[in-house]
Amino acid sequence: MQHSKGCKIKTDANIVTVIQTRTGSTRLPAKALLPLGGKPGFVRMAERVRRSSLAGSVVVATTFDKEDDIVEQICQRESIPCFRGHPLDLLDRHYHAAQSYNADIVVKIPSDCPIIDVSVIDRVIGFFVDNMGQFDYVSNLHPATYPDGNDVEVFTAEALAAAWKEAKKDFEREHTTPYIWENPERFRVGNVAWETGLDFSMSHRWVLDYEEDYLFIHTVYNALSLKDPLFGIENILDFLNENPSVGRLNEKYAGVNWYRHHINELRTVTPSQTNIQGVV
Repeated sequence: MQHSKGCKIKTDANIVTVIQTRTGSTRLPAKALLPLGGKPGFVRMAERVRRSSLAGSVVVATTFDKEDDIVEQICQRESIPCFRGHPLDLLDRHYHAAQSYNADIVVKIPSDCPIIDVSVIDRVIGFFVDNMGQFDYVSNLHPATYPDGNDVEVFTAEALAAAWKEAKKDFEREHTTPYIWENPERFRVGNVAWETGLDFSMSHRWVLDYEEDYLFIHTVYNALSLKDPLFGIENILDFLNENPSVGRLNEKYAGVNWYRHHINELRTVTPSQTNIQGVV
């Protein structure tokens, strides 16, 4: 079995967390800029990620398209490091962002997870660090069990470099990491399951991609953030139990993810892990 090799990761490894952000979403234009509590959603998300004890340097990686000048301007205003790179080849963007910040370990979190639970970030990174040198890639997505919108992927800079050099398929470039987790014979792949033993990945959608998703996230944020800006999964579940109509705002998109477009190409994803009938 061939694994991604490289220099041994040190316990003082430089961790860089990359939040991919752009304004060019087609389904919900400029979704990352939609306000939560008076600030753009991606800023609120960056605030959360920065509260992770293990996230290291937190960098917003946007595109070099002119329409994303606003992202860089907001980052400057909010004192958030910003990297600009390729608009469609996210593998390339992540690779060069990691290079720019001298990363040993890279954490990937998409900006469509604005109410991600900080404790989940710590748990996934913590698993990687606690098993230093045992894995090239660890996530909570293969298979997913947490409510959708708590996506965390952690991988070595060496694995990222290998993927950047070797990945050829469009979806491998667009989604950054498929080349790694689709090749477990090439890379050592680990997964962190939700500690409750439950699987809400296909039933609870807390990710931002459609207008209904924003209505859901905005409602949850307004209801919970005043009491605790870092409200987590249990707080959201309690709120939804008390307000079931909120959960219905975007329930028609439950389980909708990008896998459905490539289900015949993906080797490690089954049809049960995506809503194939989901709205485009």
